[in-house]
Amino acid sequence: MALIKSISGIRGTIGGAAGEGLTPIDIVKYAAAFGTWVLQQTQNNTIVIGRDARISGEMVSKLVEGTLRGLGINVIDLGLSTTPTVEIAVPAKKAGGGIILTASHNPKQWNALKLLNDKGEFISDEEGQQVLSLGDNEAFDFAPVNKLGQYTADNSFFKKHIKAILALPLVDAEAIKAKNFRVVIDCVNSTGGIVVPMLLEALGVEKVEKLFCEPTGDFAHNPEPLPENLRDIARVLEKGSFDLGIVVDPDVDRLALVNEDGTMFGEEYTLVAVADYVLQQNGGGNTVSNLSSTRALRDVTEKHGGNYAAAAVGEVNVVTKMKETNAIIGGEGNGGIIYPELHYGRDSLVGIALFLSHLAKSNLTMTRLRASYPGYFISKNKIELTPEINTDQVLVQMKERYAKQPVNTIDGVKIEFDKEWVHLRKSNTEPIIRIYAESDSNATADHLANKIIADIKEIISVKS
Repeated sequence: MALIKSISGIRGTIGGAAGEGLTPIDIVKYAAAFGTWVLQQTQNNTIVIGRDARISGEMVSKLVEGTLRGLGINVIDLGLSTTPTVEIAVPAKKAGGGIILTASHNPKQWNALKLLNDKGEFISDEEGQQVLSLGDNEAFDFAPVNKLGQYTADNSFFKKHIKAILALPLVDAEAIKAKNFRVVIDCVNSTGGIVVPMLLEALGVEKVEKLFCEPTGDFAHNPEPLPENLRDIARVLEKGSFDLGIVVDPDVDRLALVNEDGTMFGEEYTLVAVADYVLQQNGGGNTVSNLSSTRALRDVTEKHGGNYAAAAVGEVNVVTKMKETNAIIGGEGNGGIIYPELHYGRDSLVGIALFLSHLAKSNLTMTRLRASYPGYFISKNKIELTPEINTDQVLVQMKERYAKQPVNTIDGVKIEFDKEWVHLRKSNTEPIIRIYAESDSNATADHLANKIIADIKEIISVKS
């Protein structure tokens, strides 16, 4: 059992003892804390909620709804929805905040409360700490019977979301339709199975093969859209009858693409390709991704005459940096596209529309389009430390050891070596340092990571 309280919300496994999993008691406590925070911050007594198709979703939703209404808050319930759709609905409904009930790419036994401000954006770390404090102190004041909140169901927002996407100048539905794309989709038996076919139909894509599109919440495979979990869609594409594959995670904020021959386009390159299209159409502009994302985005940005900036890991950090730098496109290397012209949040649906516009206008196959981008490979590793080792001090010594190289310390330690880099981040929940390294081949990326691991072991051995 697990319960994790962090910048990304209240996340845990269903069942177990209160405080050790995401139990009904924990759900009520932190829903009440967030509702109280919204009332204090905005004096707005409306909150939008929506959920992915997890088996526990209906139960969690009813607990959240009842708790918020008990505080005197009016609840607008989108029902089965997506993270980006709820983000769009919050400002559209002039609500004080939003709660998305999803554990994103985590397996089916997990669920979470993801918390949005009145702009439909994730609350900051500081704001999250305020919510946690309210919850831990149970500082709630529930409404008397005559002032309970009202409940409204609203299932109109998938259509509104798609309409807003089609209205974007860079989404070219006519070019997409003219290509007669043949597409395979894998929506992992969650809400993408409802909305992705709706979007493709609106874009003029008539040939769609659906895999795992029934929103049962009983995920057909590990829901994180990594190559090892996408063998079913790869096998369909290997037969040569389709132009591309589209994969989304359970709450539809991560987008992975598969080539026409069944090979992976690469989750890191979803953002690179979409950014290339947006920059090309815009005549340049600035971009942002997090420190653990591929250097290819920087290369593409500079090719178009723009400036690239790196943010700390976490969507809220990327959004903050995008606003600071006036970036026109950004996101994270896990397939998260943030396109401010629509909204400041990772959105697979706008990512699909922009990517298909790009593919249609490029007149290239998926494999040829992928080959047109710089080729980098990321090696992902970790080193486990004993609890008595000060991980912060280890990172300080690594920074000092590589002081002659460009070093970024806004989120752990990132060290750059010409066009290679390594990023060290400590876990907030266990004595682990995660080590991401990127180079122009898997072998050299692995070699760089192993060199850094050896350095850390040397530092530890000297201390002991």
